[in-house]
Amino acid sequence: MPAIIQCDVAIVGGGLAGGLIALALRTRRPDVDIRLIEPGAIGGAHVWSFFSSDLAEEDRWLAAPLVGYAWRGYDVAFPAHRRTLSAGYYSIESERFARVVGDALAPGQSIAQKAIGVGAGAVVLANGDRVEARGVIDARGAADMSMLDLGWQKFVGRELVLTKPHGVERPTVMDACVQQIDGYRFVYCLPFGDKRMFVEDTYYSDTPDIDHAALTARIDAYAAAKGWKTRKVAREEAGALPVAIGGDFDAFWRAGGAKIAKAGLRAGLFHPTTGYSLPDAIRLAVAIARASDLSSPALHDLTHGMAKRAWGERGFYRMLDAMLFRAAEPDERYRILERFYRLNPGLIGRFYAAKSTMMDKARILTGKPPVPISRAIAAIRGLR
Repeated sequence: MPAIIQCDVAIVGGGLAGGLIALALRTRRPDVDIRLIEPGAIGGAHVWSFFSSDLAEEDRWLAAPLVGYAWRGYDVAFPAHRRTLSAGYYSIESERFARVVGDALAPGQSIAQKAIGVGAGAVVLANGDRVEARGVIDARGAADMSMLDLGWQKFVGRELVLTKPHGVERPTVMDACVQQIDGYRFVYCLPFGDKRMFVEDTYYSDTPDIDHAALTARIDAYAAAKGWKTRKVAREEAGALPVAIGGDFDAFWRAGGAKIAKAGLRAGLFHPTTGYSLPDAIRLAVAIARASDLSSPALHDLTHGMAKRAWGERGFYRMLDAMLFRAAEPDERYRILERFYRLNPGLIGRFYAAKSTMMDKARILTGKPPVPISRAIAAIRGLR
């Protein structure tokens, strides 16, 4: 017979956003009875990374137990420019994420079932059980995004176990000294050990479809060119992150469930240019843990308010995305990033944190334009 489970807060989806909310509540509000509803592994199978400047000092407590790797700098490489930046860089593996979040949950607070119905006061599970909660948060990943004008950052990543030490000390966040295919392409490398290297082939594209075989072949070719001989592949992941150019935010929010609190991509909380959602997910989880009212109406207003403000404040990045996708030729897009990485390190850090100042924005737009002015103006006009 179907059961009725009652709790204070039901979190639907145990990916990055949902898992962080659960961890934040269990850490700072252990009196709140929660349920984390996720049919698969908590966190899925991912590697998430972030810069030290992405998080406010007062929010670092949430990320700290999740970090598996930390570096004091990172490299970028372009055909005409190479640079090492001294900013801190951190990576989180989903296995550690699942362990930390799982250990924080009390017995019975993790429900390994698929949600087939999500409302403001209850969640219906695939096995017929019903979770009734004072507050419900939908963190199941992106809903219908057709109301948004999007480009895509798509990738395949592989953790390679090598036969010999690679000798690499720092991550390479962007190696654009590779053939430019489809759109702006670069390779991303994280040294997870002296014989372990996570290599991701990434590119900005007009479509979200991924040719998995082609990307894995490129990774193998890149490793071979570096002289890295692979003994085995320890992990693999693939994805397509949205890059926002424009669209109707209010229609997008309603499509994901009217009057229901949302988190992560379902809330539209991601950096418009990179598609990364970890900094926003940390901020939202901390805000929820601080909230005095965890009812569904209050959680809706909190999550919608944060997402709506972020969308309104990030028009500058969407404008840059329009220039990248609509004004630059695909095989010339790397020049925009090459020019960007010649700028001040503080400016670069604030850009990735979506905290660019007016001076930063002016500096990014001044100087010799990396795209034809007429096409840039046409792309910007197309947003209106």
